[in-house]
Amino acid sequence: MHVPRVLLAGAAGLALVLSGCTGDASDGAADGNGADLTPEEEWFDQEEFDRQLAQRDIEPEGPEDEPWMQAIEPEWIDTSEWEFDDPGEATVCFSNASVSNPWRVTGFITMEQQVEALQEAGEIGDFQVSDASDDDNQQISDIQAFVDSGDCDAIIISPSTTATMTPAVETACESGVPVVVFDRGVNTDCAVTFIHPIGGYAYGADAAEFLVDSLEPGSRVLALRILPGVDSLEHRWAAAQTVFDDSDLEIIGYEFTDGDGAQIKDLVSQHLQRGAVDGIWMDAGDGAVAGLEAFEDAGQEYPVVSGEDELSFMRKWQEEELEAIAPVYSNFQWRTPVLAASMILQGEEVPEEWVLPQEAVTEETRDELLEVNSGMPSLHYARFGGEDLPGFPEAWEDR
Repeated sequence: MHVPRVLLAGAAGLALVLSGCTGDASDGAADGNGADLTPEEEWFDQEEFDRQLAQRDIEPEGPEDEPWMQAIEPEWIDTSEWEFDDPGEATVCFSNASVSNPWRVTGFITMEQQVEALQEAGEIGDFQVSDASDDDNQQISDIQAFVDSGDCDAIIISPSTTATMTPAVETACESGVPVVVFDRGVNTDCAVTFIHPIGGYAYGADAAEFLVDSLEPGSRVLALRILPGVDSLEHRWAAAQTVFDDSDLEIIGYEFTDGDGAQIKDLVSQHLQRGAVDGIWMDAGDGAVAGLEAFEDAGQEYPVVSGEDELSFMRKWQEEELEAIAPVYSNFQWRTPVLAASMILQGEEVPEEWVLPQEAVTEETRDELLEVNSGMPSLHYARFGGEDLPGFPEAWEDR
């Protein structure tokens, strides 16, 4: 099983300390731009980069209208050893890292609705959930409690970190019940299946390629990043560095923002006072609207911008007719783990590594997604994939 790098809590903690640092011209640049466009070796794997970019163009297997059931180049494995006599009586346990941000809140609601549909169909029984609030020790304890209880017939894990959570996942595997890992990976292949979208390199490249294609040579681009040292985000930036280095754009610098809207607006305003900003690349676009407000306050035209499929950005994009793209880290992936658990409990084959499609929102697809999500709150994610579930739309609207 291929195990990509994932978010490390220790690194994130260090990043919070360092987040006041910026990556502007004072940091130097090998190519004369404001930001060094050579990816750090720690964060760049050429083979994985090439793999992810190629996967964007591979037609996934699976139902055309159910992307959460699609898989890119799957290697199917036998699960008959875990077939349950009556899946409708099986208990599925879920150890969640947290619901600490809107993306995870949206996803967990979708998961709950998928569980309800499976229960009504008699395909799973009880669904037990623990939430670790992004605390490694708590999640380790949660998983051990599931194992010790002996109540779980399948265990789903969304790990808070990689290395620290690896032994806990191995403990779950050693209990003899099937284990499903999704979203973030761990340093073991003991799980029956590991589910995730294509990855961070694809996300970062989608955004960077759009800016390269949309801007004139010599245009000035500012990169906005959340935190340093967080590998899922570092992969996005490494991909952007690689794309930008092969372009004629001037990357005037990068800034760490902590994902805080006020800080994003202030940093963009500072750069606008120094000179033109023609484009903005972001490693996570949920603060994009705040950055655009800086252009409004300065009385300047909007830049070409990469955001995300969060609705506040997509609505701004539509209202202001921005030149924009919304890369995604497919939120519909939250349906797949419980579906995978149900398949395993019925002895059906599943992919050993379940790579889900990851399709950016473009101007051509934006309006339809906004129409489907018209009643959803601003912090909702457009590609959540729950339109056919029993609680749609109220479960997501009334969060």
